Amino acid sequence: MKFDKTRVCIKCRTNVGNVVIRHAVYCKECFFPMVAGKFRRALEPSINPIPDGPRKKGLKPAGDLCIGFSGGLGSTVLLDLVTESYFNNSSLNPGLGDTGRGGKDHPRNEGVWKKATICYVEVCSALPGTRDRTEEVRAAVERYEHFNFLPLRLEDAFDDAWWDKMGGRPAASRLSVDLANEDLVLSPHPTTSTHPIASLLAYISALPTQTAIPTAIQNLIRLLLLHTAWSTNCSHLLLGTSLTSLSVSLISSIAQGGGFVVREEAGEEWQPQPSVHVNSSARTVRVNRPLRDIGMKECTVWAWWRGLKVVGRESFLGGKQGIGALTKSFIVGLERDYPSTVSTIARTCGKLASKDVSEGMCILCERPAQPGVQDWKARISIRSFADPTLASPPPHMQNIPAPSLPDRTALDLLMSLTPHLCYACHTTLTSRSSRGSTASSAQLDSTPLPVWVGARLPEEWRSRKIGEAEMKESIQDFLLPTEDS
Repeated sequence: MKFDKTRVCIKCRTNVGNVVIRHAVYCKECFFPMVAGKFRRALEPSINPIPDGPRKKGLKPAGDLCIGFSGGLGSTVLLDLVTESYFNNSSLNPGLGDTGRGGKDHPRNEGVWKKATICYVEVCSALPGTRDRTEEVRAAVERYEHFNFLPLRLEDAFDDAWWDKMGGRPAASRLSVDLANEDLVLSPHPTTSTHPIASLLAYISALPTQTAIPTAIQNLIRLLLLHTAWSTNCSHLLLGTSLTSLSVSLISSIAQGGGFVVREEAGEEWQPQPSVHVNSSARTVRVNRPLRDIGMKECTVWAWWRGLKVVGRESFLGGKQGIGALTKSFIVGLERDYPSTVSTIARTCGKLASKDVSEGMCILCERPAQPGVQDWKARISIRSFADPTLASPPPHMQNIPAPSLPDRTALDLLMSLTPHLCYACHTTLTSRSSRGSTASSAQLDSTPLPVWVGARLPEEWRSRKIGEAEMKESIQDFLLPTEDS
């Protein structure tokens, strides 16, 4: 409804405008090159192994391409832009596939990627009442002949067969965590033959807050895509996160304690830990969100004018009062009334950097973990044992007996998961909720963990409770004789 001084297109200066983007007027003919140019400027500097290298001498990635497809608007536009820019001789990308000089077989006209894989993660198992969209997504992807479709399911994160297929190192035993204890004590999973769907539902239902559920699902989806991209020899993973979605994820992540990795929300270089994969190497997966400068309105206009069919995606923002849902409502309203402010959020967060250097990776989300998290959290947490409200356990931990040392000799695992988590993941698993949790005491006591957590914990990290006699025998050479002895 609002535009600048004239209704004439700001690019060609001749045609009457058809769309207004951040108070600037564009005609239909100039809109497509403008969006395609933003897309390539965000993606191409990261294609070569050395990002700062000269781009004009050729784009030569180190591996294949993997695209995370959710069925939503952003991923649908991303798939169309990748096809038209790097796999078709399209007018949207003049110069690529130009057969005017040298013929179509000239090396100059070769594509950037020779192979591309589309990964879709189905989440219906974690959200009762939702339908399976795998076949709809498959039909949408089959419109593009250059891509291979690889469906995944959210319960694969708890499936040993999928982990073995990805080349993951088998864990000594499946682990579960006690969410009723803030120390997050680990123990072997009591039933190793549990179906992956049952493990996924137990993990989701044991989370303490409604906000923790979408955060956990997003982390599982991200790691499923990363491990799949790495195992399929892909050097780049593209996600269809638009400028609007990126601003929502940035603000939501900061609100939930993920400020240390705020720069990884826009782009990151991921490499599995040496203890996770059998054939570990120095190869990395570069995560890029090439739509980070293209807003939701531009994506909608692109899909409408190009005639793209949006399959749709399930919403798992944790209800109307969840942090994700409230953040999205705020950002969408901000983009409608003050569109330039949304881009300012993304650009400002992209300049943020932590003062501390990471000393390791979080075992759950596999992102850099800030040092001294627990000491810092202990200093800022206010607890008064005289106040019964603060001293009592949170609602989802009430009616649970006090933890006692297990008398099972086969268990003998009393290692805490807390030192191996980042602040955001620890808050997700232990935050207090005013509404409580529907999980029972047994679910909280033995909440299963994803398969990569067990692979990250070598035997030497695990502490075993030993008896007094065994302890005395192990240190008897260092004991001083006493008068009684």
